Amino acid sequence: MNEAAPQSSATQPFRVAIIGGGITGLATAQRLKKLSPKIDVTIFEASRRLGGIIRTEEADGLLMELGPDSFITNKPGGIQLCEEIGYSDKLIPTDARFRRSLVLSNGRPQPVPDGFMLMAPAKPWAILSTPVLSFTGKLRLLWEYFKGRPASSAADESLASFVRRRFGTETLDRLVQPLVGGIYTSDPEKLSLRATMPRFLDMEAKYGSVIRGTLAEAKSSARSPGGGSSGDASSGSGARYGLFAAPEKGLGDLIHALEAWLRQHSGIHFAMGSGIQSVERCHEHGKWVVKTAEGQKAFDAAVITLGTHTAASLLPASDAASLRKLLTSIEYASSAIVVSGHRLSDFQHPMDAFGLVVPAIERRRILAVSFSSRKFLHRAPDGQIVLRTFIGGAMQPELMAMDDDAMVAAVNEELTSIFGMKSEPMFAEVVRYNHSMPQYHVGHLDRVAAIEQTLRNFPGLYLAGSAYHGVGIPDSIASGWTAAEQIAKQAAA
Repeated sequence: MNEAAPQSSATQPFRVAIIGGGITGLATAQRLKKLSPKIDVTIFEASRRLGGIIRTEEADGLLMELGPDSFITNKPGGIQLCEEIGYSDKLIPTDARFRRSLVLSNGRPQPVPDGFMLMAPAKPWAILSTPVLSFTGKLRLLWEYFKGRPASSAADESLASFVRRRFGTETLDRLVQPLVGGIYTSDPEKLSLRATMPRFLDMEAKYGSVIRGTLAEAKSSARSPGGGSSGDASSGSGARYGLFAAPEKGLGDLIHALEAWLRQHSGIHFAMGSGIQSVERCHEHGKWVVKTAEGQKAFDAAVITLGTHTAASLLPASDAASLRKLLTSIEYASSAIVVSGHRLSDFQHPMDAFGLVVPAIERRRILAVSFSSRKFLHRAPDGQIVLRTFIGGAMQPELMAMDDDAMVAAVNEELTSIFGMKSEPMFAEVVRYNHSMPQYHVGHLDRVAAIEQTLRNFPGLYLAGSAYHGVGIPDSIASGWTAAEQIAKQAAA
């Protein structure tokens, strides 16, 4: 392919195409301008709005997150991005008053044992009083302290396999599966522990026990400056809620601030409503040609931040057959969120937590319920609450076939059964994310390594996003920054 390649010139700026205007694409552009202000960047976004799955709406005093609602702060991407664009003062922590999570147990919401973080019991004695596990299940969980290292360890292992051999089946089914499922919407029998939560494998290797490792880390944290604060991993229960933050006005406000920062810098262009038809290498000129319905343009480098299957479809079948095959080997799951507004008085339950996770063995039609306005202040007026109920995922894909009315009805029935909801919500909105959650199955790191190795055959082409080294917002930002740093080196060469 040799069309659309500009003539070389000593004054010609280094041009970069970023495919996708979600948080990864925007973070890539931000880091490029920080590293090399003279680089010319065009962000292609198929829709008319930026932010991808990040989307915030506000109505009648209710602030509603239709995608993610926060990001973890012990990974630097989110915090550092906010610092670099002057947004740090807009962040708020979770509300300490409700910093705990619930798990459904035999049809009733029960507190997750105090200090239990995904699978690490920072307060083992709290296990003895929980009604979530049987007496036998409690003893089996606590026996993990004495279990020791395995005779040999595999390079990778599923979450289910690890938890079953360390803590027993009951802990897996009643606690770990629902807690981890609320993050990854994955089947624990397939989820790679090394790719998602390697710290637990590292604890086993270093201490011979996850419980011993957790206690040792908690002791070390207490000795360090600031140890034992409310943000420590041992406070609360569930998904280490003390380590999460969010913009006061919602994550959508962060996207607006990031867009404003980009627009203040020269050499940033936004091609909105531009669906990409192909991204192909021009062998004659060494450029990457991005083709849309409006035409085509040549760039020195191109970053694709879309899902791997979409990325594969944009690349030429002839030149990039091996890369396309590797990209499509990563599976995805679909899910939906029903966002609803309620009066607190409409529930028999006090709703005094950050949310509820639902074990698969409870055979319910929902995965989890996030009490959005309990997690963060200023999300709802006094006496009201915003809920985000999750449906589908890898373990219940058939539920995605329901239409919106049926989905809302199913959620209402579950909320009535679980929390004693006495009347219909003030409003309910369904948001679907089809094939949007990459599944980090066992062997994921090997698949990503093969993708990155094959990508070296395509100089000037970069891949970034949630499919490779982490699904959270900080991970997506870090992925975009890595691509930007590689591009900056290419431009300087």
